[in-house]
Amino acid sequence: MTISQLDQAAVGRPITRAGISLFPVYLPTIALEHPTSVIAGRGEEVVISEQGSAQVPTVSVTNPGRHPVLLVEGETITGGQQNRTLNVSVLVPARTTIDVPVSCVEAGRWSGDREFGRGRSFAPRRVRRIKNASVRESVREGGSKRSDQGAVWSSIDHELSRFAKLNPTASLLAGEELLDEDTALRAATEDLIERGPLPGQCGVVISHGSRIVAVEVFANPELLGTNWQPLIRSIMLDTPVELRGRPSASRALDFLHRLANASGTDAPGVGLGRETHVRTGRLVGQALLLDDAIVHASAFALAA
Repeated sequence: MTISQLDQAAVGRPITRAGISLFPVYLPTIALEHPTSVIAGRGEEVVISEQGSAQVPTVSVTNPGRHPVLLVEGETITGGQQNRTLNVSVLVPARTTIDVPVSCVEAGRWSGDREFGRGRSFAPRRVRRIKNASVRESVREGGSKRSDQGAVWSSIDHELSRFAKLNPTASLLAGEELLDEDTALRAATEDLIERGPLPGQCGVVISHGSRIVAVEVFANPELLGTNWQPLIRSIMLDTPVELRGRPSASRALDFLHRLANASGTDAPGVGLGRETHVRTGRLVGQALLLDDAIVHASAFALAA
């Protein structure tokens, strides 16, 4: 299954802060009666908790509301027996409880409460890239949506070393302290969060100089808006060490087209919709679609 909607996507002029350029992504309009128009985002209450017999690879999610709720691949959930990140994007049906596949992002803790909150930031792109690559292999080989937990922990160790935020429980979320400690980085992050997405914007292509490093696309501007703050926080924690070249709209579009036309490994969604998991020589990514329309898609450059 290819992601044909992305072939019709457009990008606007980027905004650049701390060496990171964000190109706005615009999708062709979906009819108001399409099922994606009633999806609820982070503003809708869901109950996330440990399984009855707590286990690392899955958590229980209950949606008590009247509309499907989107949980996003890469978002973090905090609390429980240990902090986790979602392995895939999940569209939780209304008035339903389902089990959702997750990865641990806090290797040194197995104690605490049963309930989770939704984190302030998504996991960094390198952690998501490693996770998504191994989830794709699990789907391709046997239909499971488990990650290679050891590889995820190794990636987290790299990030914590890069942040100089090693800590007793190896909690990935300790890296978020940089957004409070670095005055310039905090100001740039707060500025982008306050600006919010542009009217009609559904996603971002992220560039470090001329290098495209990632893309994040949602079904509609409302879903991007509800996920804007944690997304921006994770993007700004990934400030480049060195920059080469200038941000290029043609490169941003090329990355979108590569994702759109990559041959994918398809699977039923954990909740509603269908997933496609892709890997090429240049990127790894995944998408959740409902009636052939994007609910959420993310992809990460392999060489960046």
